[in-house]
Amino acid sequence: MKQIEVTILGQSYLLGCPEGGEALLQQAVATVDQEMSAIRDAGRVKARERMAVLAALNLAYRLAEKPAARPAAAAPSDASGASLDETVVQRLIERIDGSLGHDGQLL
Repeated sequence: MKQIEVTILGQSYLLGCPEGGEALLQQAVATVDQEMSAIRDAGRVKARERMAVLAALNLAYRLAEKPAARPAAAAPSDASGASLDETVVQRLIERIDGSLGHDGQLL
């Protein structure tokens, strides 16, 4: 597994990434950074951890809305029936939690 250094809201993180997944991870990082920056810029939330939780909730909500907008037959699923998007989100949360390490769990 490859290690990639990324920056979210001005803070660097070293994340593990499977070979070939760099572009997708960078896209996810950019989305999270954009969401957290929007929350910070709104000025209501100051704590980084709270921004992260709110950003995660906003992104998860948007993701949950997507399957409702497309026919069920078009929604890809894995063997357990969960959408692939949910699986990807769970893996990203696990990676972030692993990177936070001693800083505590994100969710």
